[in-house]
Amino acid sequence: MADAAPRHPLFVRVTHWLNLLCFLALLLTGVEIVISHPRFYWGDVGNSNTPALFSLPIPASRPWVDTGYPYVLPDQNGWSRSLHFQAAWLCVLTGLSYVTAGLASRHFQQDLRPTLQRLAYRAVVFALLPLLIWTGLAMSPTLNAAFPWLAATFGGHQSARTLHFFATLLLVGFALGHVAMVWRAGFVRHVRAMVTGGPAA
Repeated sequence: MADAAPRHPLFVRVTHWLNLLCFLALLLTGVEIVISHPRFYWGDVGNSNTPALFSLPIPASRPWVDTGYPYVLPDQNGWSRSLHFQAAWLCVLTGLSYVTAGLASRHFQQDLRPTLQRLAYRAVVFALLPLLIWTGLAMSPTLNAAFPWLAATFGGHQSARTLHFFATLLLVGFALGHVAMVWRAGFVRHVRAMVTGGPAA
């Protein structure tokens, strides 16, 4: 029907696609950043001369990071850090807009009633994403100089980096599960609804 209520409000659709772009940019640049030093530590200090909590079995892009590989990958750390930072702030602004509009329109109460999938969605919005933002801020040297408690909350700069990595893995897992569920439920129909609004179910 022409006058049917939209399945997805405009603010949900706009923030969804903006967040998708941010997610892809953050994931790509995050991988590039990890490749520059694929070792993780706990505490405030960690470098090539200190024992790692764990290491990823991949070559590094810097010759002084010993990973057991006889070669290094091209170093893309400069542009990747810059784009990661910019995409992160766009993601924060988009997320704040989504939460503000969602609370004002009662979207969370009316459209995200508790089911297993929607509880997972709420956990991502209100727990996992804030953790990613906080640990990301805790890794900023400038912000740490001004607000030392940002990293201290997690036990140090390197602890924040390690937690940021694991939180990212959880977010990637959620994204893959989300896409799989959309695929099973009718990929084209659901993507069209997220673009045009579509009729309410």
